[in-house]
Amino acid sequence: MSKIAVVIPKYGLIGGAEQFAAELTGRLILQTGYDFHLFANRLQSPVSGLIYHRVPIISFPKFFTTVSFAYFVRRRLEKNNFTLVHSHERIYAADIFTLHGIPHRYWIKHIRRKKMSLYDLATAWVEKKLVYQGGCRKFVAVSALTKEIFLREYAIDPGKIEVIHPGVDLSAYERYDQETVRQKIRQELGIAAGESLILFASMNFEIKGLDAVLMSLAKLNAQSFPFKLLVAGKGNIKKYSKIAERAQIAPRVIFTGPLAKEKLIQMYLAGDLYMMLSEFDTFGMVVLEAMAAGLPVIVSASVGARDIVTEGKNGFIVKDTTASGAIADKIRFLLNKDSRRQIAEDARSAASGHSWESIAAQYQKIYTDVIAEKMKNR
Repeated sequence: MSKIAVVIPKYGLIGGAEQFAAELTGRLILQTGYDFHLFANRLQSPVSGLIYHRVPIISFPKFFTTVSFAYFVRRRLEKNNFTLVHSHERIYAADIFTLHGIPHRYWIKHIRRKKMSLYDLATAWVEKKLVYQGGCRKFVAVSALTKEIFLREYAIDPGKIEVIHPGVDLSAYERYDQETVRQKIRQELGIAAGESLILFASMNFEIKGLDAVLMSLAKLNAQSFPFKLLVAGKGNIKKYSKIAERAQIAPRVIFTGPLAKEKLIQMYLAGDLYMMLSEFDTFGMVVLEAMAAGLPVIVSASVGARDIVTEGKNGFIVKDTTASGAIADKIRFLLNKDSRRQIAEDARSAASGHSWESIAAQYQKIYTDVIAEKMKNR
């Protein structure tokens, strides 16, 4: 039986990569019959069919964090003869590396626009070592945008990089009657009859473009268009409440704080539109989750999930997030019941092609191909 090593610092905890790794690995365990071993520092809860190996991390001083995790992973992998190593994190060597983010150096210099710290230099060094010396046979990017930026930073064969989007658990939506949930949630939130519910969910309001969303809705509000904006997640609520006040839409904005997954799904089902005007996002799983609930979406061109958005068919892609008036026009169009009906169906249809089962099947093929290649080259 093939022995597979899966590597990620935190498995199944809050976060895009953490949830991705857990969802994917859980289905691969069921679909492949392989012997799976997890190398992680933290595990949310025991997983049937997954053998857990705890990997220590030295987090002080901070620059040891990535280097120490990579070092201890290597030490533990050396004690076993694994058929394939699939890493979701920067380590020294792996057969498959899923690119949940963009190259660290690019992220710091071009997205965060900061000077590289000692931690950043160490992290970038480990990443470069993996890319050029780590024997990686396949890089899997979560979006075309991620692949594009990765190839800007690293001169490798583009044929070694494949794009596979994250998946969505469609059964989590199918267990609900949407109209019942819609009425229940809207009553809980105090959404009046005739008011549209717009959703925004993020653990980083600034990066995900909440200010641009508020400014666009201010234009909509000026035309007496009835709506409520639900802001779920973690961020500087005080700061954005003040922005909403200055934009004269404070009474229309509801901050919920972080929500459990099940509750967030109910919010999607109760909504009319999802917005994400990020400065940058490698994918944005919340976009796919919203579409699975039948929500049209408005995303910025800097969101990797633009791959699954067809302009005017299941949502809109915004190139200039400062163009509040133009964005307001798109919101108005999508909140019109007549125009939204077909767009909502198209959004749900697009999401249905991204079930975790179908994503796992694509990864299973990569596993099979990489294992066959390794056997051939022995």
